[in-house]
Amino acid sequence: MANIKSAIKRNKQNEKKRVHNRVMRGAARTLVVKARTAIDKETPEEAKEATLKAITALDKAAEKGVIHKNNAARRKSRLMKRLAAQAKA
Repeated sequence: MANIKSAIKRNKQNEKKRVHNRVMRGAARTLVVKARTAIDKETPEEAKEATLKAITALDKAAEKGVIHKNNAARRKSRLMKRLAAQAKA
C-alpha cells in the first residue's frame, strides 16, 4: 500500500478509471453480442438497429481510449459483413 499522499491519490484515480473503462468495454461487448444474435434471428430492421447501437458503443469506447481504434474498426467491419450477408440471404 502506498504511503505517499500523491501515490494514494493516483491509486484512487486509477481505480476509478479502471471501473469506468470496464463498464464501457462490457457495454460494448454486450451490444455486439446482441447485434450478432439479432442478425442471426431477428428481422432485418431489428438487426440493423442492433448493429448501429453496437457500432456507436464501439466508437465511443475507441474515442475514450478504452479499446484501440483498430480493434473497434475490426469489430465494426465484422458486424457489417454479417449484416450484409444476412440482407443478401
